[in-house]
Amino acid sequence: MSSNLLPLTYKSILGVALPMMVSGFIQSIVLITDSAFISRYSIEGFDAVGNAGLAYITFYMMLLGMSDGAQILMARRIGESRSDQLGRILNATWMILGILAVIFFVVLTLYIPSWISSYSRNQEVAKLQGEFLQHRSFALFFCMITLGFQAFYLARGKSWVVLIAAIITASTNILLDYLLIFGIGIFPEMGVAGAATASSIADGLGMMFLVIFTIGSKENKSYNLFGSIKGVWFELKELISIGTPLLFQGFSALFTWTLFFTWIEQMGKYQLTVSQNIRSIYFLAFVPIWGFAGTTKTYISQYIGAAKQQELPRIQRRIQLLTLLFMLLTFHGAIFYPETLISIINPHEQYLKDSSAILRLIAGSILLYALVSVYFQTIHGSGNTVASMTIEIISVGVYTLSVYLFIKVWAFDIYHVWTVEYIYFGTMGLLSYLYLNLFSWNNKRI
Repeated sequence: MSSNLLPLTYKSILGVALPMMVSGFIQSIVLITDSAFISRYSIEGFDAVGNAGLAYITFYMMLLGMSDGAQILMARRIGESRSDQLGRILNATWMILGILAVIFFVVLTLYIPSWISSYSRNQEVAKLQGEFLQHRSFALFFCMITLGFQAFYLARGKSWVVLIAAIITASTNILLDYLLIFGIGIFPEMGVAGAATASSIADGLGMMFLVIFTIGSKENKSYNLFGSIKGVWFELKELISIGTPLLFQGFSALFTWTLFFTWIEQMGKYQLTVSQNIRSIYFLAFVPIWGFAGTTKTYISQYIGAAKQQELPRIQRRIQLLTLLFMLLTFHGAIFYPETLISIINPHEQYLKDSSAILRLIAGSILLYALVSVYFQTIHGSGNTVASMTIEIISVGVYTLSVYLFIKVWAFDIYHVWTVEYIYFGTMGLLSYLYLNLFSWNNKRI
């Protein structure tokens, strides 16, 4: 066994996943706090931050997709006992993410605001969305550095470093949100722009921690993490091959959700506010799923690299069990006390009943996703990213068609529109399960 290979024990799995889950939980708390602050400042601002935030996250997820490719590649080299290549892969990652960040920044600041204005039913909300993006998009340049470090530390199973960065980002974000949205003391009242500025500054501080920590770490000396980008063309080619499908996959998933909320906005202001309440809580459900998703990619890639394919089913079963247990721990409120959760986000009584009913409705779809995500992430970790992209595209295609029929053709009420979540997760799960059982996938070389 490779000396760097992660042990296949519940303790070791949790050792990787728990810091990522805590990090995700902290980010969810930040999202909830953001929503709580901005909903008390302005309902129009609340709706605008929700929709514009999805636009930003769509582009962020493309950066994350390329970063996931780097994580898979690094984990594979660890499994193959070729850890000396990690520094070269990291430098190639920053090179690609830097180019993408510049492109995405230009699109988000120059083109997306006018596009939003062209289709929006409520021009005040559209204007505020553009204002949010003008300030939030600067964070892409911080994220490109952070995501490279994240890929490196997650591939090594050292997820506690990412957790500390998340704590710094989250705590400063909450404080700056309060100061800049409402204008406290010497700080100006910026409203929606304040929410965006606070998040961007917080992302920058999290990045600074990772840079300073890594400069002084033993990993920097061992792997030459800040080496020259010259001579990394082979790593660039590998990363583009693995990461590009994940980039498009991240875009398709989040763009589809952005489209979903665009059509809801066209249904009416009430329906949009109710759905933004759900969106704000929704990310709490993904805390364990995302934590174990990164863990699955690392374990699967390391064990394939070490030629231990016989252990892959055991990896899947253990991570599925842990994901379900932690799902019940973090998201049981959606079933037992949804009204309380919604009231934290948005205290306005007129939205509480419908928002709570929808949250309880979709709880089952999240439990379904907790199971099937392990199959989907197994495909990622194996390096078969074109296959995972194909599954994602088919799933979002079915999802988009369903949303169109529900909203534009059959004019469902907002409660029944949200049943599309079962369609999306069900399609993804079925296709992932069939792929893993019908195709030869676990000997993929990257």
